[in-house]
Amino acid sequence: MATPCTARAGNWEDHRVSPDTPAVEPPPPASPADPPPAAAAPRVARTVAVTLLVLTLLGAPLGLLWATLAPATPVVKTPDGAVYGQPQPEQPVAADGWFSLLGLGFGVLAALAVWFVLSRRRGPVGLVTVVAGAFAASVVAWQVGRRIGLGAFERTLATAPDGTAFTKPADLRAGGIELLFGVLPVPYGNLLLPAFGAAAAYTLLAGWSPWPSLRPEPEPDAPWLGPPPGTAVFPDGADQSDGGRPGTAWPGPVSSGPAAPWPAPSAAPEPPAPGATEPPRG
Repeated sequence: MATPCTARAGNWEDHRVSPDTPAVEPPPPASPADPPPAAAAPRVARTVAVTLLVLTLLGAPLGLLWATLAPATPVVKTPDGAVYGQPQPEQPVAADGWFSLLGLGFGVLAALAVWFVLSRRRGPVGLVTVVAGAFAASVVAWQVGRRIGLGAFERTLATAPDGTAFTKPADLRAGGIELLFGVLPVPYGNLLLPAFGAAAAYTLLAGWSPWPSLRPEPEPDAPWLGPPPGTAVFPDGADQSDGGRPGTAWPGPVSSGPAAPWPAPSAAPEPPAPGATEPPRG
């Protein structure tokens, strides 16, 4: 009778696979394709909005760090207002320097974060998002940092007698926002350094990317080659009286047709008849 797996009935147990033998699994299903551009537009808009909000809010701790590191400038109260307590103070220059270094580092870190976290939005969308977010964080950091201690400074300036020495909180002299024609705000100076650092870092990452689309390409699925050579699969619905399980891998060749009959043993040579003359030797 034809059997799906060719094996001797007496040695069936010898061909049984150990339970520890790993089963052959089919390849995983392919990942779903990206949605069409029309369906992905709202998702892209939400991602950009959330990223801009997060980067803008990060400007607050950046401003606190700047106000902590930047030294306050000593001033003296005069009838005309507060003047520097030293002829050429270094504190304003240090405040600008700290803001430039912190802002540039923030822009580079923001570009790295957007590049790796938003890997599916790499390209012009990611570049515009990180540049706009870094600039918004720069404005927030400037306003937060310069207002720390500003209330106490204004009260002292308004109530202290002339000749009183006190300090002025950090502020920017090499950057800020000017009104063009009195209407259009135009940023300038080191206020733009976070956006510049973000644009430079993101562009360098795009230039060194090994993928033309800037997105990591999925590895192609390995073709399904079936069971290893010399392995037969015990079919579903087969006789399980000997412990076989449907879908279990069994060693041995696979036979799709009737089993080949075992070859008959060769007949043993008959002994010579008594008194027969033996052939001469040598």
